[in-house]
Amino acid sequence: MSEFAKAVVRWQTVHGRTGLPWQGTRDPYRVWLSEIMLQQTQVSSVLVYFDRFLARFPKVRSLAEADLDAVMGLWSGLGYYSRARNLHRCARDVVERFGGQFPETAELLMTLPGIGRSTAAAIAAFCFAQRVAILDGNVKRVLTRYLGFDRDLAKSANERELWHRATDLLPAEPGSMGRYTQGLMDLGATVCVPRQPQCMHCPVGLSCEARRAGDVERFPVKTRKVRRSSQALWLLWARQSPGQIWLSRRPTNGIWAALYSFPAYSSLADLLGTLPEPLRQHASPGEPFLHVLTHRDLYLHPVTVDWTGPGSPGGEGAWYAPAQWAELGLPAPVRQLLTQAA
Repeated sequence: MSEFAKAVVRWQTVHGRTGLPWQGTRDPYRVWLSEIMLQQTQVSSVLVYFDRFLARFPKVRSLAEADLDAVMGLWSGLGYYSRARNLHRCARDVVERFGGQFPETAELLMTLPGIGRSTAAAIAAFCFAQRVAILDGNVKRVLTRYLGFDRDLAKSANERELWHRATDLLPAEPGSMGRYTQGLMDLGATVCVPRQPQCMHCPVGLSCEARRAGDVERFPVKTRKVRRSSQALWLLWARQSPGQIWLSRRPTNGIWAALYSFPAYSSLADLLGTLPEPLRQHASPGEPFLHVLTHRDLYLHPVTVDWTGPGSPGGEGAWYAPAQWAELGLPAPVRQLLTQAA
């Protein structure tokens, strides 16, 4: 085993995280579920959802047999909803292609929907002791600093080279893969953090090239930046006695894909143009607010209308009572509005 791997394993044994509900198991379903939920999401946010998912879908078969709306409803508020759709598709693939058992190699795991190279490696390492490297955001930070790897990771050739370097550092013994992999994750989450890393507590700090150079926070290097955009949406909040609201399903691409939402329009005039003449005079614009997505700022303008008489708001949708809202996949700002108004 390399000195680097030995140090990481020793440190994880004493100082690593042990209390998370997806740790201490070799159940690939639980490990897979946690890995998908943790993508670009903080551990504190995932904890509640993880337990809730296991209570509702304790096995991959129960998830595969569920209706997509039930999955999206349970995921509502966690964000990055394509993960939930891929989660459902992946569960069905595991059942249909592999008889309900997750494949035991990273190569086969990568053929499943929503499982990329690093996630596949994590499942294979934790559950099947396969010698494969992970390279999520935290681990990239640890390894680029330790190696002094200052090539631009926006270029695919450089990222491939980092994969090779990560593989070279793996422990030789497959039995150490779980603790080593967890150790890298723990280091990136608790010690080798983006700002003001705790280098004095790092088990490999004395061999870290970035620390020797006194320039730790420069790593990892990635020059390509995703440009932020902004968008304004006017949301038709149509209400009908007794407490029902009109919700329509969003398209399968774009923001809030496949979720249930208030009908959305690009301007107040467009929204009002869909209303019957008697109701236009009673439409009540509410206080606009900002909802921040990863690469887009949404400026949302709720417009409430008490719907009376025949007909219904435009677009495909239905009236839903409050008791039904919890079962629907709703965008976080829509659920927030409904909660505040309850």
